[in-house]
Amino acid sequence: MQSLQAKASEWSGVDSADAFAIDDTNLFQKLGLQTFVNLSTNFYTRVYDDEEEWFRSIFASSKKEDAIQNQYEFFVQRMGGPPLFSQRRGHPALIARHRPFPVTHQAAERWLHHMQQALDSTLDIDADSKVKMMNFFRHTAFFLVAGDELKKNQNQQQQQTPPCKQGSSNH
Repeated sequence: MQSLQAKASEWSGVDSADAFAIDDTNLFQKLGLQTFVNLSTNFYTRVYDDEEEWFRSIFASSKKEDAIQNQYEFFVQRMGGPPLFSQRRGHPALIARHRPFPVTHQAAERWLHHMQQALDSTLDIDADSKVKMMNFFRHTAFFLVAGDELKKNQNQQQQQTPPCKQGSSNH
């Protein structure tokens, strides 16, 4: 069985070395907290204004301000800054946190579309950092898709397993 990371590389077109090139530079030190806040604000403004109802509905149960904070704190932590996300919310556990949502190929592409636009319009991010970040985002988005498909496969297997006869009575 192919690993989630291998599926993410295959589906995203980004190999692991490029996806994790964000670890070669401390992007938090390079860009600063406010840049991550601006990126996440820009991104979620686009998401919550998306013309596609199916996509907006994925985020309907979250307040925009909370989504912005969760995202920038995760990005800061993942890209070399203090563990803001973990201090407030615990381990990131991306697949588990995204488990309730339909993380499909279509949703990943739509998410990435908005993230690319947000990156392009966040002027404080240099071109090299944008490439590194987008490679990480693309690979991670498809890592979550692979996790979602694993969840679906597990659910199907559970539904196909016959019920246990233990405890039944034949009176």
